[in-house]
Formats: sequence, structure tokens, C-alpha cells
Amino acid sequence: MIDAKRGFDAIVSAVGLVATAPLLGAIALAVRLTSRGPVLFRQERVGLAGKTFEIHKFRTMRVGGGPLVSSTGDPRVTRVGRVLRKTKLDELPQLLDVLRGDMSLVGPRPEVPRYVEMWSTQDRRRILSVRPGITDPASIHLRNEADRLAGQPDPERHYVEVLLPEKCAMYVDYVENRSMRGDLRLLLQTLRSVATE
Repeated sequence: MIDAKRGFDAIVSAVGLVATAPLLGAIALAVRLTSRGPVLFRQERVGLAGKTFEIHKFRTMRVGGGPLVSSTGDPRVTRVGRVLRKTKLDELPQLLDVLRGDMSLVGPRPEVPRYVEMWSTQDRRRILSVRPGITDPASIHLRNEADRLAGQPDPERHYVEVLLPEKCAMYVDYVENRSMRGDLRLLLQTLRSVATE
């Protein structure tokens, strides 16, 4: 299954990058013209076997420091960024991460090292036994994560104490029950949820 999955990922990501090239160019231009800073957001994440890599997204926030998590109404998010986040188009550059082999189309979402250290040793071993993905059950279930964080007095604390354990449980369940058929179903569910947003 691993070889078939990697082959599928490579083919689909390559085709996806070519097919969306005009859209990628238009988004890059919009990000560049409407706010200062780089077009792409890069951040260290933890991947397969605990190896770190740089994830790529279109930048949706103003350049500067701040909490690792972002909730709805976060003033750091740009006007264009709000649209990209709502439509999930900011995730498109991750097709490059998939093509490079750092990520898969489907797999547990990659977390920053700080949050990975909060997982139990057993959960960490299971989750990092597969490549992280662009989408997974947690991404679909918690699609409106920013809205859940918005009502919290301390969004990052709520993320660490409530959402992170919830995600971790779903990551482990995915790893233990994954299959190519299940991955295809998750891809379709993701596309459907994006299209109906």
C-alpha cells in the first residue's frame, strides 16, 4: 500500500500543480499586491519518523510575531487571507510538499515541534509512522476550528488543552485504520466540504 500511495501522491500532486498553475499565479499576485511580505508562508513541521520539514502555504497574515494558533477575527489575517482561508486555497502550495515526498495527500496534519512534544510517546510513534497529509478526518471534522477558537479567552490554551488531544485521537485512529479506499473517500469528502462552504 505504501508504494501505491506514494505513487498516487506523486502523480496527483504533479497534475494538480500543472492544472492549478494559473490560479496559483493569480493568488500569488493578489497576496503580493495587497500586503507586505513574502508570497509563501513557511514553517517548520514534524513529518515522517520525526523528521522536520518546511511546510508551504500562501501567506494569509501580516508579517510579525504572535500566537501559533489563529481564530476567526484575528487582526493579523489580511483581507485576501480571509478569502484564502475560507476556501482553503492557502493550502494549495502543499502540493509541492507532497511532490517532494515530505507530505501525502491524506495523512495526519503536520504539527509544529512544540505541539508534537505534547503527544504521548506511544501516540507520537504511531502518528509519525506515516507521512503527514494535506487532509485527514480531523481536517474535515474541525474544518471551522478558527470559529471554535474565536470564543475562547485564551485561544492557544484551548487549542492545547481541548483541540490538540481531540486531533491526536483522530490522527491515531486514521493511522491504525488507513487504506487506499479510505484515503480516496477522505479526498472526496474534503473536496465536497470545500465546494459547499
